[in-house]
Amino acid sequence: MEENLNRHSKISAADLERLSKEAQDEATPSSAKIIWSEFKADKPAMVALVIVIGFILFVMIASLFINTPKMMETDIMNYNASPGTNGFLLGADTGGRSVGQQLIVGARNSIGIAIGLTVISSTFGICWGLISGYFNGYIDWGMQRVYDFMMMLPMTMMIIVLVTIIKNYNAVTLTLIFSIFYWEGTSRLIRSRTLSESEKDYVAAAKTSGTSNFKIIFKEIMPNISSLIIVDTTLSFAENIGVETGLSYLGFGLPIQTPSLGTLIANANDPNNITQYWWTWLPAALLIIVLCLSISYIGQVVRRSADASQRHGIDA
Repeated sequence: MEENLNRHSKISAADLERLSKEAQDEATPSSAKIIWSEFKADKPAMVALVIVIGFILFVMIASLFINTPKMMETDIMNYNASPGTNGFLLGADTGGRSVGQQLIVGARNSIGIAIGLTVISSTFGICWGLISGYFNGYIDWGMQRVYDFMMMLPMTMMIIVLVTIIKNYNAVTLTLIFSIFYWEGTSRLIRSRTLSESEKDYVAAAKTSGTSNFKIIFKEIMPNISSLIIVDTTLSFAENIGVETGLSYLGFGLPIQTPSLGTLIANANDPNNITQYWWTWLPAALLIIVLCLSISYIGQVVRRSADASQRHGIDA
């Protein structure tokens, strides 16, 4: 049959290969290809991506070689040792503990909490928003009343109360406490987009064909709003780094003997540290600024890639 097709066909193999190549070139690029082309077209965004990925890999690997309990032992002989003295590259704090090692372990803890919080809160918020926006009616009304109740609660005060009540808590417990309150923004955003998507023809066609509601939600609507989900998740990650840092700075984050970026910045509460012992808090402050700005810049590039009118990439 193939021989007969080749015999009667007027298209040569070279023409067929050329047409296939043209079809591939004219095909709509994938979302991943569009995002990558945006990063290649925006050099600062590429630098930000390298900084974030490189630093996360560095702290995750380097922290494996640091003995945290030993690192947190007090050494009064190295009280506020300046950078470069007694083997302390970034100096020591008031307890004679290495600021550099605390920065690595603290960054790992803060980033780990931010990643866990982003995964849990975004997953719950996306599911809540999709279900609420798709079913509408009484289901949407009831779910939105729960949302309104959660929004009325003083979030920071509730977290402080819960942390005070729980006697023994760790990074996992703190992440779960944060997750109770940090899904509302994502759910509201996803719900508003789902309300418009559920009125489109492809959803009506899926309902007519007998497709179940949950298949329509998670296999039809969710892929069509994936760009919005990616952008929101990226920006939420940058915000969530500051959540743990802020509460640890106030003394209601991780336990005292567990280093984090917030506990390092809390050294600035002492006026002497601000003027004389700047190395006890400044590296952590600069790190948070660089990380949050880099992640926010990455989020802007991802957001731009979702809008064809704003793309800079030549492949878009």
